[in-house]
Amino acid sequence: MVARIAVIGGGQFGEMHLRAFAQMQREGRARLVGLADINEAVLARRHDQYGVAGYPDFKEMLERTDPDAVAIATPDHLHHDAAVCCLKAGKHVLIEKPMDVTLPGCRDIVNLAEERGLLVQVNFHKRFDPYHGRLRDLVAGGCLGEIEYGYAHIEDRIDVPRDWLRTWAARSSPVWFLGVHMYDLVRWLVRAEFRSVSATGSKKKLIRLGIDTYDSVQAKLALDNGGSFTVDSSWILPEAFEAVVNQGIRVVGTEGIMEVDSQDRGARACAGMPGGGAADRGPSMQTPNMGFYFEVKNGRGLPRYGGYGITSIQDFGENVNRILEGASPADLGGVHADGRDGLEATRVAAAVHESLEGGGRIVDLQRDGTAGPHALEQPSGTTR
Repeated sequence: MVARIAVIGGGQFGEMHLRAFAQMQREGRARLVGLADINEAVLARRHDQYGVAGYPDFKEMLERTDPDAVAIATPDHLHHDAAVCCLKAGKHVLIEKPMDVTLPGCRDIVNLAEERGLLVQVNFHKRFDPYHGRLRDLVAGGCLGEIEYGYAHIEDRIDVPRDWLRTWAARSSPVWFLGVHMYDLVRWLVRAEFRSVSATGSKKKLIRLGIDTYDSVQAKLALDNGGSFTVDSSWILPEAFEAVVNQGIRVVGTEGIMEVDSQDRGARACAGMPGGGAADRGPSMQTPNMGFYFEVKNGRGLPRYGGYGITSIQDFGENVNRILEGASPADLGGVHADGRDGLEATRVAAAVHESLEGGGRIVDLQRDGTAGPHALEQPSGTTR
């Protein structure tokens, strides 16, 4: 028996899920049974590309396809309602980061899943980057000594909020869209909980474009092991920048250091051909991140997808297969982020915004005793 998987949201991020599960279907490891999206043109295009049945209403899709699991790739602020509906229908869920943009919403999702014995997995794909895995091993093995401090940055080009997410960028921020990746990654790498955060940010460029959200945010995070991290997130890099995202992390300990440049993986290209993208503006250097996603053709001419952006999604499919074979969510282990991990990333992001609105004041992340393992002791947000 293999998992029957459906997807909610067929946009740019939803397509990554479709690619991942379509490949699993070709390999006999899953069945892709449906796609829900409110845009009929998207449904038609994805049907042509992946042969997946389309539904304008995800509730109808759940009823007609009866999947074992659902991947949710909607805009951030729509994750909660879709996840709760799927869980109430008895479906395991994979949710794009952030799990939700409120702590009460996260608690709703986690509590419901745990009450019903269902898997909630959050797509923090940077955990699946083998470079980050190596860094985690070095930290765990004591090779870097005691962690003293670190720095992470994740920065998108301006076309992401201005064009890709134009209809909802003002309901998000570089914290929610990007920073949560690094908050989760740091916590996972060093196996420590966050103690406090302070943050500063700027609103200059996007607000002039009619998008009322932060251009950039700098967060200073203190850990309960005595270390600290600075995380910079922004989405206003020039359109001519050589990659959609610029990202990296460095960790310094008493005995060593490791740096990962997640943007420049050693492949560079410069093209002056007319007719597409950056080339329209003249010669442009590009540094593709083939570690995140790549596509090759197999012997039959069919596409095969790879990279940690695919692996993180397929991991969910394999986890659901294990559950169908008799495992429980608690038995799974592995690299993936579960619902409680998703809640912790949201806790930090919410505190970053609290600090921003408070003029950069320090916010105590353990003020209510709910950081880390005790995260669910607060009442669920049943009014959402």
